[in-house]
Amino acid sequence: MNKKVVVGMSGGVDSSVAAYLLKEQGYDVIGVTMQIWQDEEEEAKEAKGGCCGLSAVDDAGRVAEKLGIPYYVMNFKQEFKSNVIDYFVEEYLRGNTPNPCIACNRYVKWEALLKRSLAIGADYIATGHYARIHRLPNGRFAVRSSVTAAKDQTYALYNLTQEQLAHTLMPVGGYTKEEIRAMAEAAGLPVAHKPDSQEICFVPDDDYPGFIDRTAGERVPGPGNFVDRWGNVLGAHKGITHYTIGQRRGLGLPMGERVFVTQIRPETNEVVIGKNEDIFSDTVVCDRVNFMAVEDLEAPVKVLAKIRYNHKGEYCLIRKLPDGKVLCTFDRPVRAATAGQAVVFYDGEYVLGGGTILGMEA
Repeated sequence: MNKKVVVGMSGGVDSSVAAYLLKEQGYDVIGVTMQIWQDEEEEAKEAKGGCCGLSAVDDAGRVAEKLGIPYYVMNFKQEFKSNVIDYFVEEYLRGNTPNPCIACNRYVKWEALLKRSLAIGADYIATGHYARIHRLPNGRFAVRSSVTAAKDQTYALYNLTQEQLAHTLMPVGGYTKEEIRAMAEAAGLPVAHKPDSQEICFVPDDDYPGFIDRTAGERVPGPGNFVDRWGNVLGAHKGITHYTIGQRRGLGLPMGERVFVTQIRPETNEVVIGKNEDIFSDTVVCDRVNFMAVEDLEAPVKVLAKIRYNHKGEYCLIRKLPDGKVLCTFDRPVRAATAGQAVVFYDGEYVLGGGTILGMEA
């Protein structure tokens, strides 16, 4: 009997080609779009598009019809709200800068979808991520970089568990974006030239503070003071949810020189301003660590670490602290390591693990 795989179909070209490739490889393919957006007007859902809106369902359905595979829409609204939206808002209220895609991958696209897929008899789930999964000589599964550095998405996948990886297929990771589009066109898929979605799906206008204001209501801290590192007041800010470490634009401070956000202090509702050199550090501490290629960190090890999605990476020595956190000591200082973002460790092409940045430790 052919292995059964549930493909998470966002209506984009990557997940569509993933379904096509798996069918070509002989899998019993089922297409599923995850309904994750919250209750609202139909017009707003349609306008959102991306991987959340009605257009995603329409496009994925047309692809499934073209491929001749069963297609369903599954409701994951509650899982998405609790694990992604609520997390996103709470992190900003704490003065952090969250990464909702990582949370969505770990708890919704994998944990919730995999559980439901296994329950209906599937052997695997599959996505259109530009990454590969390999089983290492030590028996553990690890995410491996895709063949195209320009589209590599391993950074956002570091938090997946061994159980999840063992039941996951990523057929797109062996190809470039150009090859994927060419395959889609050759197969007659209606989304071959659909543009990629760029923004966070549930904040399509990129107005994060506005979204947080509407969601958190009275809990949102109001205006406060810009201060320097010594606490001297420099001016008034619009609210801590409007800022992130390293930000230069939109501060509205007539300082006579380029200044940057160096720290956010939710306890005093202050945003600290400093110079560019103030946001460089050669040490970063992280917690909530997930090791992937190894079971645990037995001894200090040299890795390439990325502190944000589009960071090219910098070599550092990582060692576990007595409280379970991990200290990263970089060969060269990194800029704007931001609390709430992920630091992901690479051993060559493989993801060793990663964690959530607590901050820069001088």
